[in-house]
Amino acid sequence: MFSQLKLERAWVLVLGLVARGSLAAGPCDIYSSGGTPCIAAHSTTRALYSAFTGPLYQVKRGSDGVTADIAPLSAGGVANAAAQDSFCSGTTCLITIIYDQSGRGNHLTQAPPGGFSGPEANGYDNLASAIGAPVTLNGKKAYGVFISPGTGYRNNAVSGSATGDAAEGMYAVLDGTHYNGGCCFDYGNAETNSRDTGNGHMEAIYYGDNTVWGSGAGSGPWIMADLENGLFSGISSGNNAGDPSISYRFVNAVIKGGANKWAIKGGNAASGSLSTYYSGVRPTASGYNPMSKEGAIILGIGGDNSVGAQGTFYEGVMTSGYPSDATENSVQANIVAAKYAVTSLTSGPALTVGSSISLRATTSGYTTRYIAHTGSTVNTQVVSSSSTTALKQQASWTVRTGLGNSACFSFESVDTPGSFIRHSDFVFYLNANDGTKQFHEDATFCPQTGLNGQGNSIRSWNYPTRYFRHYTNVLYAANNGGVHTFDSATSFNDDVSFVVSSGFV
Repeated sequence: MFSQLKLERAWVLVLGLVARGSLAAGPCDIYSSGGTPCIAAHSTTRALYSAFTGPLYQVKRGSDGVTADIAPLSAGGVANAAAQDSFCSGTTCLITIIYDQSGRGNHLTQAPPGGFSGPEANGYDNLASAIGAPVTLNGKKAYGVFISPGTGYRNNAVSGSATGDAAEGMYAVLDGTHYNGGCCFDYGNAETNSRDTGNGHMEAIYYGDNTVWGSGAGSGPWIMADLENGLFSGISSGNNAGDPSISYRFVNAVIKGGANKWAIKGGNAASGSLSTYYSGVRPTASGYNPMSKEGAIILGIGGDNSVGAQGTFYEGVMTSGYPSDATENSVQANIVAAKYAVTSLTSGPALTVGSSISLRATTSGYTTRYIAHTGSTVNTQVVSSSSTTALKQQASWTVRTGLGNSACFSFESVDTPGSFIRHSDFVFYLNANDGTKQFHEDATFCPQTGLNGQGNSIRSWNYPTRYFRHYTNVLYAANNGGVHTFDSATSFNDDVSFVVSSGFV
């Protein structure tokens, strides 16, 4: 671990760059000064160059398909979240492009089909919700990129990226609490044909708790390197006890590689310094020395478009050349100075933990129907003061602190204590809490102001493009205009808006 003296020296370098006018908000000025310039710079939260004023990302509105670019509030500044909120008011929005700030045009867009085909009907991956990962930077609101399984971004025709055994560096600021064991939540260098072309054809940051190939200390999650056909925590695809499990809310994950050398670093993106988890020669298995990097860029997926992973990305870059430790220390200091912090995941009429509630549909012709259940099926039923006690209980829900994220909520059945509303394959069920991480995440929901202006729309925490929706009187986790019949854009806003009242019992 770096000493406080080294961190102070890093800050001196940062302050010196500020004094010379070469740093206002971003790390790429530091990399350039260190002789390893950024060849790609991606962020939906802030500019990564002091003078950058261009668009950070693009969003597409669900109501009419119109797009808008979101730029920083000022040169080198934080993203203009208010512009996004205004543009997306009363509808849903997806992140369609994450722009490259380096000037090379290495933008990230919807990942195409690959060795593992994508989940959409045309084989492409899903796009991320524009509101799934709100944060603040120095008190100013911004949005990250919340990657659910099936979501991914890619560029297979990159300018200036490392190929073959050429040296490169990269970092990514991530949500340290959002991960799984699926393959593979990556950011970095990958194959240009979206297929597995062999050992050593990738060099990307991986974050999660997958143990199929490599692992670190404890139970994870870990920062590792995806080098293709292996997640590496050190010299082999086995366990590196020096690669710790991560517990930070905001993580700075760092990978760099050159001719028969590479390193893993990491740290708290909100405070402190970087630590080195591995630094040494390339893995001894065949194909990794020399490397055969191809130079595409991926986010949220594996090199062959494996789409089973989840995670949240805020910012990241890729460089030309092998960055020095001093440069990376200064970038870490810059990230800490951005002051990433959590903010509310909910809006609209407030829910109170422990209260009993009912949820009434607002779609014309269905306003006497409430979310209820029949056995394990979650549906809507007509409920009134004259309904049976059993039906009133089936249409009443106890608000609990979110099982998968305490900033949101879970809904426990009044008549079947211990059972919660959860989604599986985008259909809602009433199931007993089995204590697993997957159940907890599937049973966690974040209310927001109703999309039709009434009550609340209740989105899934782990699939924030998807909302409670009644369709043919059954409850689905629906995506506005998606591929399923229950994703129909017709009356979407009404069908996902519910008035919250006291429970019937």
